[in-house]
Amino acid sequence: MTVQPKVLLIEDDLQIRRFLRVTLPSNGYDLLEAETGEEGVRMTASHNPDLLILDLGLPDMEGIEVLRRLREWSTVPVVVLTARGQDEQKVATLDAGADDYLTKPFSTTELLARIRVALRHASRASTDSANPVVTFGEVSVDLAARIVSRGGEEVHLTRNEYKLLAMLCRHAGKVLTHRQLLKEVWGPSNVEHTQYLRVFMATLRQKLEADPSRPRYLLNEPGVGYRLKTE
Repeated sequence: MTVQPKVLLIEDDLQIRRFLRVTLPSNGYDLLEAETGEEGVRMTASHNPDLLILDLGLPDMEGIEVLRRLREWSTVPVVVLTARGQDEQKVATLDAGADDYLTKPFSTTELLARIRVALRHASRASTDSANPVVTFGEVSVDLAARIVSRGGEEVHLTRNEYKLLAMLCRHAGKVLTHRQLLKEVWGPSNVEHTQYLRVFMATLRQKLEADPSRPRYLLNEPGVGYRLKTE
């Protein structure tokens, strides 16, 4: 018997809750619901869901505050659902620990795809130490040996190119903000220097993408950051 992934929806909009009550169970997910941030935090602790879908505009507190409280003790993947489309809001949400975000109105197909990616990323993260090799296209990244190859041939990367690629690999499928990447690769004093990322991502694409002008794997999230797509 297959165990259905348990999804906790923290959302006060009744129409969205009604919609997802049909959509998620019919696509193989066990759905739980919370209408407030406080209830969502309590249910995360008591029901141990596999994934959260979190609205930012909750009646008792901001969704980003819920996220910060959860990240004090939980690594459960979180897909944020929001009507706020500003880049600043997206960046703040991801910096607070969200795995992904989706702007309302959203399509069922895209929501289901984001859920699958977040669950795969969480599963992969739990087994990375046993199999620290990430592949995409013709590229293989051995995080333990620090070897990058393309089509079976080793690719030379500079120290910072490798650090940037390794961080994207460790969080494959997840959007990483400019600030997160800059802090990790260049240090806290360089978090505003987004031009570094543009230059180094362009170089990585030249070395790893079949068509650097139309990348399939090293993707830009405009105004927010970057994502490594492995499929």
